[in-house]
Amino acid sequence: MHCRKNFEAFLKNTVNLSQAKLALLDFRVEAIYKALQADAELGPLVRGKKPQGSWAQRTIINPVGDSEFDADFMLHLTENTEWANSPKTYIDKVYAALHRHSTYGTMPHTRKCRCVQLSYANSMHVDIVPYLQLADGREVIVNRDANTWEQTDPAGFTAWMQTKDGIANSNLRKVIRLMKYLRNHRGSFTGTRSIILTTLLGERVEEIKKLMDPGCYSDVPTTLLTIVEDLDRWLQERPYKPSIADPSGSGVTFDHRWDQTTYSYFRARIHTHAREIREAYDEPDYDRSVRLWRKLFGDAFPDQPRATASLTPTAAKFATPLLVTTTSRTGRAG
Repeated sequence: MHCRKNFEAFLKNTVNLSQAKLALLDFRVEAIYKALQADAELGPLVRGKKPQGSWAQRTIINPVGDSEFDADFMLHLTENTEWANSPKTYIDKVYAALHRHSTYGTMPHTRKCRCVQLSYANSMHVDIVPYLQLADGREVIVNRDANTWEQTDPAGFTAWMQTKDGIANSNLRKVIRLMKYLRNHRGSFTGTRSIILTTLLGERVEEIKKLMDPGCYSDVPTTLLTIVEDLDRWLQERPYKPSIADPSGSGVTFDHRWDQTTYSYFRARIHTHAREIREAYDEPDYDRSVRLWRKLFGDAFPDQPRATASLTPTAAKFATPLLVTTTSRTGRAG
């Protein structure tokens, strides 16, 4: 059974990062950006900012328990020709600017391979990713470990995501959030990075599929079934780790972000989940279907009030609602 309303409630109340946390993220990123702009040394190089990763693609989800949630933003900087032979200098300079600041200098902050990470107590951390457009036209971020540029095309990735989500009737992003929930909250296919999961799921969405089966992306559970079964078939034809190209067309791959062991585990787990999703989707009995969806997503997957039209007025008056809810909070629309 599709259980469409159950999925709507599950996404809104459990999976999606709340509007309050998204607003807090906006506020804190704007404050960090203004602090970097105001820095005497780095400020003249700062040109702008933009969300990156799951925040930009609207696939960010609630963290597990009291864990931090994280978000990335790209800090657009002007190229400094004096640092041409040492790309990692951009990360060092962002780190130094935070270190000098009266507020951020006292907060935990550290240099990562591609970003500077700033941590807030018991709530979230923000990854600041230096981003440049070089004189030769390349759009790049920094790999500090290798002290090299990495080509990127954030606008191209966003355009690709919008196209795929449009084909899937705005259900692709919701399916990605559900699959990230399985990974983060249910402990399935750990080790598979979000960028790879997003790419593999998005690449399964095709216009030709919609022409052959017009209802295949009609709602969230049907889209989940369609994409995961298509991904399972694709993976089963590939026992060895395939090359995963950046769908933006930047020319780079994400191959370095997992290995054969991680891939084999992911491949096996998707095979199991495709079967579990099919069983829950095809189950005609509502109660058994909900139990099967809960077997997959856990007890937070909600029940819904039953229709009382067949009950007598008196029976309907005293009928016990079967709604099972999680802690209510305002969720992100869509």
